[in-house]
Amino acid sequence: MNGGSLRPGVSWILHEKNFPCPLRRPSTGIMLHRMARSIPAEVIFNPNWWHRNYGISFDESFYFDRALRIQNDLTMRRALYERFRLGKPDSRPRPIVGSEHVAGGFVMPALFGCKIRFEANAAPTPVPRDLGAEESLALSVPDIATTWPMSQLIADMDILQKEFGCVCGDFDLDGVLNTALQIRGQQLFMDFYEAPQLACHVLSVVTAAQIAVATYIRTRTGTLSLSTNRSTVNVDPGIFLHSNCSVQMVSPQVYEEFLFPCEKRLAEKLAPYGIHHCGDNLQMYANCYSRLPVAFFDVGWGSDVARCRQELPGAFLNLRLNPVRMLQCTAAEIRRDAEQLLAAAGDTRNVGLCCINMDYGTPDKNVRTMLEVAASGG
Repeated sequence: MNGGSLRPGVSWILHEKNFPCPLRRPSTGIMLHRMARSIPAEVIFNPNWWHRNYGISFDESFYFDRALRIQNDLTMRRALYERFRLGKPDSRPRPIVGSEHVAGGFVMPALFGCKIRFEANAAPTPVPRDLGAEESLALSVPDIATTWPMSQLIADMDILQKEFGCVCGDFDLDGVLNTALQIRGQQLFMDFYEAPQLACHVLSVVTAAQIAVATYIRTRTGTLSLSTNRSTVNVDPGIFLHSNCSVQMVSPQVYEEFLFPCEKRLAEKLAPYGIHHCGDNLQMYANCYSRLPVAFFDVGWGSDVARCRQELPGAFLNLRLNPVRMLQCTAAEIRRDAEQLLAAAGDTRNVGLCCINMDYGTPDKNVRTMLEVAASGG
């Protein structure tokens, strides 16, 4: 199943045939059947939602206890099917190495020595290192085979490969600026003006490390970003989705000078390429983004969707609803939100809907309403 075989704007069911890794791109024994849904839609719930509703703990064992990880994956898939009829009633265990049911990255900051705080009801939190100038200039790409957490995750993949014959899942690899801020701290914002060579060095090292980790994961599982946003499967499961969460904190001019070269390297090495921009201002960076070979954009709530479509005419636009509104608003308001997003996008053959990080207490009716809008084509 190559990247061109999944046509944007159509959702698909991946049917397994004696094959436990349904999202592995170089696959065998997988058949595609078209669904009636004309607009793909995905939902991701916050760890607190899973913890309060299903008792799943997101302590370190969620990510590193192999047997528990497989059991939690079963629990989460069953819950989504039983509650929202998402996925299918599949009770077979999968050789999962990274969950596609929660968002939040810690692998890249941890590789660079950031301590990670794990909590039962929250995503992992990297603790910034706040490196000084000399340490930052001495920063180098870690050996992923011998550096935690990749060393442990690689060992897990080897065991899963022996037991199941394959591995599935991946890790949220965050973004260059996100990770650089965890390493250097807020001083990085000053470096853009006062120490540009230092800033470029840190960003370049992080970029090289991202390429190394992503290239390795792709060879093992065939996917790269289901754990960042599962919506990528509606375009190409092999997309590398680069997280630009903190890009909204710098000007388009700073982005173009310091970050655009990093994205260009990533896009060249890790095609097919996608950009996750969860901020409310994607349109401000769309001119730069349009000069990259991007197949998929995660469009943050509040962004000017019509302008984004105008600036990015050929890309798949994954339109994100606001999880706070999903929690607090009525179903009628959520319906209007979804319909207005789709109307702003115009031609809906190359769009999707999603809502990410919905918290405990989000009404099921609101989730179903968003899915109904997608099912009706908007």
